[in-house]
Amino acid sequence: TGGTKSWIRPDEDAPSNPNSSQFHTHGFLKVKSFVSQEEADEMIAQMTKLVDESWHPGDPSTPSAIFRTDEKQESAQGSSDYFLDSADRVHFFAEKDALAPDGTPSTPSKLLALNKSGHGLHVCDPLFRSYSTSPSISSLVRSLGWSDPRIPQSMYIFKQPRIGGEVTSHQDSTFLHTEDSGTGAPAQSCLGLWLALHPATVENGCLWVRPGSHREPLRRRFVRNPRRFAEGDEGAPQMIFRDCPGGEAAAAPWEGKLPEGSWPPPSEGLFEAGFVPVECEAGDLVVFPGTLDHLSLPNYSDKPRHTFQLHMVEGPGGGRRWSDSNWLQYKGGREFVGLSGGEE
Repeated sequence: TGGTKSWIRPDEDAPSNPNSSQFHTHGFLKVKSFVSQEEADEMIAQMTKLVDESWHPGDPSTPSAIFRTDEKQESAQGSSDYFLDSADRVHFFAEKDALAPDGTPSTPSKLLALNKSGHGLHVCDPLFRSYSTSPSISSLVRSLGWSDPRIPQSMYIFKQPRIGGEVTSHQDSTFLHTEDSGTGAPAQSCLGLWLALHPATVENGCLWVRPGSHREPLRRRFVRNPRRFAEGDEGAPQMIFRDCPGGEAAAAPWEGKLPEGSWPPPSEGLFEAGFVPVECEAGDLVVFPGTLDHLSLPNYSDKPRHTFQLHMVEGPGGGRRWSDSNWLQYKGGREFVGLSGGEE
C-alpha cells in the first residue's frame, strides 16, 4: 500500500492488497457483484416473509415505532423501549408519516410503510446469519485489517419508493463505539458493510460518502443517559447525544442534518461539501470505517432501494472492547456473533 496507514491501527501500515489500499486511503471500498442477483432476491423474499408473519401494525399486541434520523431522532429512538430491546431481535420500524393515528399503515401495503428492520437479523434469521458469517465476509474483513471481527448489529433498510426518507450526515461510530481493551481510551473499530439488494442510484437514494473524512475525529456519540440508567430518573430520556472531546474543531456543520443545497437534485451543495454518490447494482457491497461521513437522500423515484447492512467491530482478540455506554447491549452477557478465519 506504499506506506498507507491503517485506519483501525493508526500506528501500523495497512495490509498490502488492492482492497485495503482503496479502503484505508479514501475511506470506502466498493466490491462489485459481492453476491449474485439470486442471493439478493432471496434476502428480499425472506424479509417480505418476516414482515408478513411478524409485523401486525394496528394490533394492540404488536408494538410499533417510527425511525428517524432528523432533529427528532433523540426523542424518537432515545425514548423507545421497542428500539432499545431490538439489539438481538428482529423489530420493525415504520417510515415517518406512514402510519395512521390508529397505527395501521397509510400505504398500499404494510411492507411499504417500513423504514427498516433490525438489529439482530444476523442472530435470529438463518438466511441473514448465513450471509453475515460467510467465509467471503470474513475473508474481506480480515483483508482490511480486522483480526477478531464481531457483529453487534444488522439492519434491513427499505428506502421506499416516493416516501423513503433521507438519512442525515453521520459517522457510524457515533452509535457503535469501541475502546482500547487495555487503557479504556476511545479506539474506533466499527466497520459498515452496505449491500445493495436493488440498483441504488442518485434518483432512488443511493449512498453518498465524503472521501478522506474517515481520518477526522469522531464528532458525537449516542449514549445511554446516566440520569436514567445510573441515577434512576424514569422521566429522563434513555439515550442522548454527547459531543466528543476533540471532535468539535472538525465537526461538520451539517452533522445530524444535510449540507445546505443537498436537496433537491442536482444536489450541488453535497458536491461542494465534498460528498460523492456511490451508485450500485444489486449485489454490490460498499465497505467503510465508522468515522466516514456519509448520508443518503430521499427516494423520490418509483423504484425500491432495499439494502442489508452489517456493522462489525474488532473484538477482544484485536485489542478492543465494546463500550458499556452504547445504546446496543445484549442482555445476560450474551456475546456478539464472531467470524471464522475466512477463506484461505
